[in-house]
Amino acid sequence: MSTPAVLYHFAFHPASRTARLALGEAKVDYGEELVRPWEDDCPLFELNPSGMPPVLSVTEKGKGLTLCEQDAILGWLEDRSKGDFLLPSDPAERAEARRLATWFSRRFTDEVDAVLLHERMEKPLLRMGPPDARMLREGREFLKGHLTVLEPLAASREWLAGRRLSQADLIAAGHLSVLDYFGEIAWASWPSLKLWYSKLKSRPCFRPLLGDRFPGVHPAPWYADLDF
Repeated sequence: MSTPAVLYHFAFHPASRTARLALGEAKVDYGEELVRPWEDDCPLFELNPSGMPPVLSVTEKGKGLTLCEQDAILGWLEDRSKGDFLLPSDPAERAEARRLATWFSRRFTDEVDAVLLHERMEKPLLRMGPPDARMLREGREFLKGHLTVLEPLAASREWLAGRRLSQADLIAAGHLSVLDYFGEIAWASWPSLKLWYSKLKSRPCFRPLLGDRFPGVHPAPWYADLDF
């Protein structure tokens, strides 16, 4: 790949975190442009019709590519690897990785992120007032339900989709790491998932995420601790 590559992202956006993890895992050299998608002058609107991050702008073989959002970036990384980079070669594991990726991108986003991250993150950013206690309880119940499904997967497999790291792990980490920053995950209740997450946190691709800081909110005490 030719350089330069620039990733336009918001540090606490789950899909943006997934893109950073995947680019780090692939050892792609890239620059960063931090964006605020809710602002009218956000440069994303000139790059992506939806105005949503992440967007990767890359020059490859003298031609510019604009890769809009998580799936396009993950697909490009998979294509350039000419192999099974984050999609296992085993058909069953490949299908499972895709199933989990879709689950996070749809149900987890709709049931958990749209509630908890709205209350904990979007409201302060948009000055919409304090979190709603009823909505927090609802979001936490949905989160508990999703973690109840993930726990036995982490207990019975080396990685979420099977024997090797896949897109499913990085997508899950993109979502869970934001919630972890805000102290929303009681890891002691999910020992197998905690072990899985600690393995991910120890990978070099994860280190930049541990340095992220949300304005006005300190991370959970264990957030950057690899032995949490």
